[in-house]
Amino acid sequence: MQGHTRSTISTYWKHVRRYPLTTACAVAAIILASSEGVILPLFFKKFFDTLSLAGTQRASTAAQLLHTLLFIGILELAGWAMFRVATFTSIQVQGKVMFDVSVMCFAALHRHASSFFANNFVGSLVKKVKWFSRAFEKVSDDIFWRIIPMVVNLIAVCVVLFMRNALLGTGIAIWLVIFLSAQAFFIRYKLKYDLARSAAETKSTAVLADTITNSSTISLFGGFRREVQRFSRAMGEQRRLYMLSWNISGVFDAIQAFLMLFLEVGGFVVVIHLWKQGLLTLGDFVLFQSYVLVLANRLWDFGKVARDIYESLADADEMTVILETPLEVQDARTAKPLGVTAGAVHFDRVDFNYNRTRSVLHRFSLDIAPREHVALVGPSGAGKSTVVKLLLRFHDVEGGRITIDGQNIASVTQESLRQHIALVPQDPVLFHRTLLENIRYGRPAATDEEVFTAAKAANCHEFISAFPDGYQTYVGERGIKLSGGERQRVAIARAMITNAPILVLDEATSSLDSESEQEVQAALAKLMEGKTVLAIAHRLSTIRAMDRIVVLEGGKITEQGTHNELLQKSKSTYKKLWDLQVRGVEMVDQAVPVLTPEPQSCD
Repeated sequence: MQGHTRSTISTYWKHVRRYPLTTACAVAAIILASSEGVILPLFFKKFFDTLSLAGTQRASTAAQLLHTLLFIGILELAGWAMFRVATFTSIQVQGKVMFDVSVMCFAALHRHASSFFANNFVGSLVKKVKWFSRAFEKVSDDIFWRIIPMVVNLIAVCVVLFMRNALLGTGIAIWLVIFLSAQAFFIRYKLKYDLARSAAETKSTAVLADTITNSSTISLFGGFRREVQRFSRAMGEQRRLYMLSWNISGVFDAIQAFLMLFLEVGGFVVVIHLWKQGLLTLGDFVLFQSYVLVLANRLWDFGKVARDIYESLADADEMTVILETPLEVQDARTAKPLGVTAGAVHFDRVDFNYNRTRSVLHRFSLDIAPREHVALVGPSGAGKSTVVKLLLRFHDVEGGRITIDGQNIASVTQESLRQHIALVPQDPVLFHRTLLENIRYGRPAATDEEVFTAAKAANCHEFISAFPDGYQTYVGERGIKLSGGERQRVAIARAMITNAPILVLDEATSSLDSESEQEVQAALAKLMEGKTVLAIAHRLSTIRAMDRIVVLEGGKITEQGTHNELLQKSKSTYKKLWDLQVRGVEMVDQAVPVLTPEPQSCD
């Protein structure tokens, strides 16, 4: 098997085994129902044999024919009942397993670290999850309703014909081996093209999702024609692979049709020869023709079914790759929940490299006392955001350790770690849900009154109340219906309701206008009360009141102290950054002309 097909089948089978009784009932019912298609021609053989030997005894012959028809009716009714049982039990199996694999894929995606999502398009991930469960539906349908009936019919036909005549049965068996071998060869040959076609479809889906997300950028920079051409190239490759796959299928069908023709004509030549020798009856002609039709229907279907199964497995292949991709950050087998009593944070000689090539932190050590407010500043690339990501275990350290109240965060569960740390990022992302749900996400058990209290403390209750639907207002994808300042205040309210003992502020006011910044700063001041705070800021004016300011350069601490202490150092990097920002503000103020209205004469 190519790609990850074997792993995909193993994953599906693991979930099917959880429902052994329902699966066994479905398979048994399908086998019994399929057997009817082989047994029925035996009664038609008897019917025509009786008819051919009737002679002048028409009355007694008619009674025998009616008796045979009664058995035929009973057999068809039993087959109908078995198919109904098979339908309802297979629905139960499929529904439960599709639910299980969808939830499993969802959970598997969200166990990955943030770097995984940074390297994958949202649209392609959604497609992979959906296609994985849809592929199971198609594969299970094909197995239940095509593969199992085909196997039952083929075995039964060979056995019955061999019992009628060894030569006839052996000939059919040899033909089946040739036919199925040819099918297996072509199906395996085509699979690599199905995998390439699925990958091309993922790429075109990713291009589509990327352009929809950046539709405003395309308009602003006149990129419409370029993006149409880019999408056309992706779709062109997808079309080429689809057409190649269809052409290969056309070749399969042609070869299949030739083998079917050979079976029917060649088989009847053998039957006529045996009939001439008195070894077969008129009813055997009917029996053979019925079985030829059964074989033709099942085997013609088999070529398409097998190709459909492999195509579905190819569609599921990309999600299987994700399921088999090791998690970048994993809980230790002995991981225990984090317990925070004071909120002391300690970085102990931490080393970290991005992609194992670019060194970011080297022997980094920092102690943050319980309820101490510490700010990290420094030039871009100094490692400030990396410190936050390591504290939240979005990445694991490569050397040293990070502890909270003496507990190594690598030895506790990620879920408990993040429950004790509230993050207010630079660009908060909200769910396309109501404002009430977004704020309550910090603590799902919070009451409406607690949500309202947090919103008031975060200075967002007023603008939320101004919406026609108030707290029931949907904010749009990623919160696009709100301004930057409004999203920040909602994020602060969410952090407030979490009430975690450790607070991380990642440039929480860097992208706001002055008015919004004042409101957000007031909300942050309330949020920081009684908490251990680690803040990253580019606007140094926002961190003057911090207990300690730590300057990072090249992944190392070069200086630290209060705002006033650092300004008193003549060669302080912080002082240089402060002077640059203050001078920049003054230069902007001087460059902006004061517009005064010209005096107007009054006639």
